[in-house]
Amino acid sequence: MSVSTESTTHLQALECSACGLQHSAFKLQKVSTCCAMPLVATYDLHQPIPKSSINQIDGSMWRYQALLPLLDEANKVTLGEGFTLMLNLSSLANRYGLRSLVLKDEGQNPTGSFKARGLSMAISKALELGVSGCIIPTAGNAGVAMAAYCAKAGLKAVVAMPRHTPNAFKEECYWYGAEVQLIDGLINDCAAWVREKNANGELLDVSTLKEPYRLEGKKTMGYEIAEQLNWQLPDVILYPAGGGTGLIGIWKALREMQAIGWLPLGVKLPRMIAVQAENCCPLLETYLGRQANSHSYNGKPTIANGLAVPRPLGEQLMLRVLQESGGTVVSISDEEMIEGMRELSRHEGLFVAPEGGAIWMAARRLLQEGSISPNEQILLLNTGSGQKYMDNVAGRFNN
Repeated sequence: MSVSTESTTHLQALECSACGLQHSAFKLQKVSTCCAMPLVATYDLHQPIPKSSINQIDGSMWRYQALLPLLDEANKVTLGEGFTLMLNLSSLANRYGLRSLVLKDEGQNPTGSFKARGLSMAISKALELGVSGCIIPTAGNAGVAMAAYCAKAGLKAVVAMPRHTPNAFKEECYWYGAEVQLIDGLINDCAAWVREKNANGELLDVSTLKEPYRLEGKKTMGYEIAEQLNWQLPDVILYPAGGGTGLIGIWKALREMQAIGWLPLGVKLPRMIAVQAENCCPLLETYLGRQANSHSYNGKPTIANGLAVPRPLGEQLMLRVLQESGGTVVSISDEEMIEGMRELSRHEGLFVAPEGGAIWMAARRLLQEGSISPNEQILLLNTGSGQKYMDNVAGRFNN
């Protein structure tokens, strides 16, 4: 279905992330027709887009409407996602001799995770493009978010998740009225089921990077980081990367802000650190040259369900971000994640997801190795609430 192009948005086209071929941004698209790779939304950044275009009354990610792809506000499906708090971790900073340690807490989002951003945008665009329902393979949080936003939009929702996913994720999907299929294996096995179930293309597959708009929702984290730090940037951002949409999206936002002049001239962009689980670290294996790519990688389950993504479609985009930013990849064990969660809980009063524990432990390791300086401003991105993971972490706090 095609839609009107009459809009105040600066949306211009969708570009193949592999070869650059442009696709129309004004009809339903999935992956690129040329390379079957992710499509990335581009905007007309040559037109003036002043900071005054930010809607200061809107305390959500939709405050950046001019740089988002929705054409008609009537199609917006929102639960108030985004503009999450930036918290100074003064206790841990003092404990480890750090100048500045900040955490952006995405667990404050609707449905308890950063996935709310991407799925709000994806479901809004699905509604705008006349889609009747959506389907998703998920490690947990993305399925919950899709179910919630589909419920709000009145769209059918089908969710496939690993059988070992904590019950909190399953139950929430049921409450939102989604059809839930439990699969033996990891998210790639769920993706295989989705391909078979949806072979006729009746439902829109909103898997990570298999449609262009979850990325646009996730990128708003980058805009918020800059705005909340008064248009300055941290020296380093640590991000838990499974599918990698958030890592890619934050970097996309920083580049867009450079292009439109929202960042001070000459400001240095942060090093982006991708954090993975030892049990499932395909990006690390490729980054270190131990495999050509992750196409045949086999991972294991981890208490950080969102990091159990063995074959990410966005692998090359993630590697590009690491190269351009001078960043790196770190893998963290489940035991270390528990330690990180414990420290954040007991010293900062934050019950974060295991992914949040992983980024703090990655920061500690890189500080010890000298890859991060104690004088730098360090930003941790916690992607979700620890409450969802009680099945995984109950009884493991080790008094």
